[in-house]
Amino acid sequence: MIPTIETIPLQHLASGDYLSLQFYKFVGDRLGKKVYLQSNLHGGEIAGNVVLHRLMEWLGTLAPSQLVGELWVVPVCNPAGVNVRSHHYASGRFESYSGHNWNRIFWDYEKKGANIQAFAKSQLELEPRIIQQNFRHHIQQQFLQLRSEIDAAASVPFHEKYRYVLQSLSLDADYVLDLHTSSDLGLTYVYYFRDRQDSAPLFLLEAGILLDDYDGDAFDEAFIKPWLALEQCFTELERPMRFEVEAYTLELGSGMQIDSEAVDRGIRGIQNYLITKGVLDLSDFPRITPPPMRLVPRNKQRRYYAPAGGVIQSRVPVGAVVEAGTILYELLRFSKDGAMPTVQAVQAQQPGVVFDAAISQIVNEGEYVVGMLED
Repeated sequence: MIPTIETIPLQHLASGDYLSLQFYKFVGDRLGKKVYLQSNLHGGEIAGNVVLHRLMEWLGTLAPSQLVGELWVVPVCNPAGVNVRSHHYASGRFESYSGHNWNRIFWDYEKKGANIQAFAKSQLELEPRIIQQNFRHHIQQQFLQLRSEIDAAASVPFHEKYRYVLQSLSLDADYVLDLHTSSDLGLTYVYYFRDRQDSAPLFLLEAGILLDDYDGDAFDEAFIKPWLALEQCFTELERPMRFEVEAYTLELGSGMQIDSEAVDRGIRGIQNYLITKGVLDLSDFPRITPPPMRLVPRNKQRRYYAPAGGVIQSRVPVGAVVEAGTILYELLRFSKDGAMPTVQAVQAQQPGVVFDAAISQIVNEGEYVVGMLED
């Protein structure tokens, strides 16, 4: 199966060069779901690039008859972010011009004054399949109105044009997979949304975190929140239904490096998800029964910040299961009062697993040290 490759210009630079976005469309012989996959939205989070490259190589060995629907793959979805460097570090988490977090800029139909309750009432007598088509069309029509602002003489900040281009590729998808890593040292885990807990273990990662509250306009949130709101409206109207629309963020290990085990987990998990969902028709492919996954709500994430400045030593490794009272790390503290340096032990407040830790082991007071998923 050979993909169609398309390139979209994103930003004309002062040098006369263009930043462009390239994506790959794999289209099967049979109609079905549209799956949208992207990676590298934060410039220093690169494991997903390798996962999607390996996925595309594998898809190249399949026949179009084995794909039911289509897969749109965007391996380097943020060329502006991926090119950012500070000495040896590839950060690219924030737009350098405005300071915006690249994953907190996206257009959210639910937050733009949409009357989803009224829409649900108007669709009460229709079949779920028709309701899904109508709602998707409604979202797209509202989204297209943003184009006039981009084309106006006043134009818009670059991050608004960028989000328009990227979201235009995914708004009509059924399944959205956004591949990230930690900015620091991290486990492999998946962020999932309400009523999608049965699908989260299909990715075969170490943990799943329910997004029961939101930071802001992240890519996966902006895609699925209108659908969650519509489902809630139908529940309130005493006609509960769940639309076959899903979005996940896969966190594939540590930032600024390629963790081969995390990459292997990522590719196996995506293959397993696509086959289980019927997007890939591969009867002879080995099916994997997902092992038990630690599923926790986001409010069970606890981040530990340095109580004073100093050097982190004897920190427990990422992936460690700890009890309350376990020493998570020791802080070597220096002073200017004529005393010898001291060592302060920081203990876990609750039992759980260490899922993330800062790359730097030198901190000022109030800086991030380690993160836990509490039981």
